[in-house]
Amino acid sequence: MVLAAATACGSGKNGDKETAPARAAEPVATPSPSDVPGGLSEAEFARLHELRGDKAPPSKGQMIEVGGARAYLSLPEGGKAPLPGVIVIHEWWGLNDHIMHWADRLAADGYAALAVDLYGGVVATTREDAMATMKKVDDAKARAVLVAAHRFLATDERVKAPRTASIGWCFGGGWSMETAMALPELDAAVIYYGHVPTDAKAFTGVKAHVLGIFGNQDEGIPPKHVDAFDAALEQDHIQHRILRYDAPHAFANPSSPAYHGKEAAAAWAQARAFLRAELRPAAEPAPGK
Repeated sequence: MVLAAATACGSGKNGDKETAPARAAEPVATPSPSDVPGGLSEAEFARLHELRGDKAPPSKGQMIEVGGARAYLSLPEGGKAPLPGVIVIHEWWGLNDHIMHWADRLAADGYAALAVDLYGGVVATTREDAMATMKKVDDAKARAVLVAAHRFLATDERVKAPRTASIGWCFGGGWSMETAMALPELDAAVIYYGHVPTDAKAFTGVKAHVLGIFGNQDEGIPPKHVDAFDAALEQDHIQHRILRYDAPHAFANPSSPAYHGKEAAAAWAQARAFLRAELRPAAEPAPGK
């Protein structure tokens, strides 16, 4: 099972880093039968995730079915095919209103954003439900949904995506890298603090350029794990960039008490620039410019 703890330009090659001045001390692993990241117990891992009661802005897209699963499609206002496409992958709460809002933000930048549901319709509201649902995810079925999502973006008459990317947070961050591993035709992958492989053999066949965004205070995805991920990508000569912020896990999630607005805004600006460089023609102006 893929478990992940849950946005400059991608021209930086082989480990270009933006590093915070200091790293937080790494936690001591607690012996546990749990398979959650970082060697943490389930309770410790769950404490990295909180969900505030804040409501997300009203959604602008529509629910559709992709690969036998529900998905949320958000298209640029007035946009016409061909459109660059982005697969949006939820964090451990599931496909909730906040993830749909991220898809709308991407659509506002000119992308056809397709937010998938790897939880089979479940939207968790407690950490216990989120943990239980995450552990029930069938990897093969999840990959099939992601493959179907990519096929939809490439073939749907409203999209006809000439270039594609994936983006995910937490659980979805790990699956964003998995998408690049499953789909050699993917052009780019953005990974927000996801639990990712550290063995270069896992990245055989990956063609996508990678942007990794992590927090140096993340107890579930500690700096040493990010270092190993960086080294593995470099060993496989995968064009990538690793950004590190002096912030905890879930720092980019505005529905989390761990939200760090300054760092989140900086990361989002980097992610937007990366996607623009990877998915939009060089001569095409940035949306809103």
